[in-house]
Amino acid sequence: MRALLFVLTLLAGPAAAQVTIRGIVRDSLTGKPLPFASVFLLNTTYGATADQQGAYVLPGIRRGRYDVSASYLGYRLRQRPVLVAAETNLTLNFGLLPAPAPLGEVVVRPANRLADYQLFLKLFLGTSSFARLCQVRDPADISVVFDPGRRRLTARATRAVQVDNGALGYRLTCYDLDFRADITDETVTILTVSRVAFQPLPPLNAGEQRRWEANRQKAYRGSYLHFLRSAYAGRLAEEGFLLQRLSRRPNRRRAAADSLVRRWQAAGRNHGSLPDSVWRLLTQPKEFTLVYEDRLPLDSVRTAAAGRVWLRFRDLLAVTYENARPDPGFHAPGAITGHPLPGRQESILQLRPPPAAELAPNAVPVAPLSLVTEGYWSFEKMAELLPLDYFPPESPGH
Repeated sequence: MRALLFVLTLLAGPAAAQVTIRGIVRDSLTGKPLPFASVFLLNTTYGATADQQGAYVLPGIRRGRYDVSASYLGYRLRQRPVLVAAETNLTLNFGLLPAPAPLGEVVVRPANRLADYQLFLKLFLGTSSFARLCQVRDPADISVVFDPGRRRLTARATRAVQVDNGALGYRLTCYDLDFRADITDETVTILTVSRVAFQPLPPLNAGEQRRWEANRQKAYRGSYLHFLRSAYAGRLAEEGFLLQRLSRRPNRRRAAADSLVRRWQAAGRNHGSLPDSVWRLLTQPKEFTLVYEDRLPLDSVRTAAAGRVWLRFRDLLAVTYENARPDPGFHAPGAITGHPLPGRQESILQLRPPPAAELAPNAVPVAPLSLVTEGYWSFEKMAELLPLDYFPPESPGH
């Protein structure tokens, strides 16, 4: 099964300069300040509470692209993208709109089907060893619906969803959750639209803190975040990433068999009367995957000029991380070659649209959906997600 994961707010990396973001949060209609409003950088642990005049300060922000959000009880969440330049402090004011007043009539929503909710958890949190240590705090706030005809699972929440990750030691708050998974015989396409904020959990003791630190390092090694940082720094091979060109070609014989089946159905004929040769073709894949054995050099996929960095490659990019074994929960066959390769984390990267995706100084794609992942990176879901400001102890940016 090939899995694809689309994520609106992606990942950040190291950058030397640090700046301060400050501003005032107001009611956009009256102009009055909103005292003690919350302001935070999405996908980070950075956050601040405004004072009585609605003024906030976020110090120590590294260069790069971020999404800054402000929230206040009874108001709509407001999000603003910002590009933090070197040694340039920013003023970012927010005007929040009051949230619509709740309707007087109370609508009773039927409970989720257990099977649908369990499927959502698998697709949202994942099935890794870390996922088993994650807990959704208020599952009743999430509405999950599975449409068997379209084979589509959707999940939405009436308010922010909080997930406690007992493996990594973070509480994730997911604002405006809008989740969709389209499931076919060969692919699971996931679209997650959510704004995520991180808050470190308090450890019970020093031993638990050490366990969290070890798990964070394990989650980081070979992750999409690790890859993006290594790509921006020009250290992919040194960090253990093997790059190969990958292409997919349609299987014309299988396409012809599918066309025959459709005509058979349109004529009202029974599937059982299909020739054996057609049944054999229907067992073939719909497309063939070809991986070129040559290791791609860095300059064939990365371009840097005037302080800017792009990822640029033909077809698809096969990415193998050679320094860590896959999680025991990863049961998919070899995502790249079709042959199991124990001990290797194999992922696929696609440009949307081609031919290039620019990385901001903190390694965030400037166009958030310009890169799409498959394979092992798509297996690593919310349970492995690290905040933008995480760096392993030996990292230069730590």
